Parts: sequence; C-alpha cells; structure tokens
Amino acid sequence: MTRFAPLAAAAAAALLLAVPAHAKAARCAISGGAETPYKGPCRFLAERGGSFTVTPSARRTFMGDVTSVSVYVTGPGLAEVRGLTTGGVNSRWGEARRSRRDPACWDGSDFRVCVY
Repeated sequence: MTRFAPLAAAAAAALLLAVPAHAKAARCAISGGAETPYKGPCRFLAERGGSFTVTPSARRTFMGDVTSVSVYVTGPGLAEVRGLTTGGVNSRWGEARRSRRDPACWDGSDFRVCVY
C-alpha cells in the first residue's frame, strides 16, 4: 500500500495545480418569464461541444436571483438550459433552439439567452 503513496500524492497535486478554465468577457442579453431582462457585460466560459456558461460581470445576478446560466448543447441546434440561483438551486429552464436569425441566441418556450 505504501508504494502507491507517492503516486497518489502526485495525482492529488496535479488536481490541485490544474489550470482553471478562463472565462472571456462578453455581452449578454437574457430574458425570461416576468423578470426584467438583463442586457450587459458577462463572463463567457466555453465548454465541450459548444456548451457554455455565463455569469454577470457588472452585478451579482442576471435577473431575480439567477447567478449563472448554462447552455448544454444536446444536438445540432438544440440545447438544455439551466439557471443557478443565489440559493444554490440549479433550475431547469428547458429546451432551447439556436436562433436562425441570430446564431448568438438560444430560444426556449419562455426565455432567450444571447451571448455576443
């Protein structure tokens, strides 16, 4: 068991020293439900397969208590969208389709997420 200790320590160190992904500055336009839409600066974090997460730059939340919005691409032009709240609730917003008029936008039944 002790011969694996150095290997385990090296693996743990590698995890701790892993370079975090870097979010890029962007502009967001997020609307949904009865909340006042957010239009302003945001941080864009690209993920695999075209998925991404955005967080507001100028304030703590986008609208209401939403601190981040994640768009998970599930297929060509299709995605699942979720919003994380200040209370830690990861709420499902629903399915979205990529807009043909504005490819920076994803449209759901009662929401829209655009990142420029």
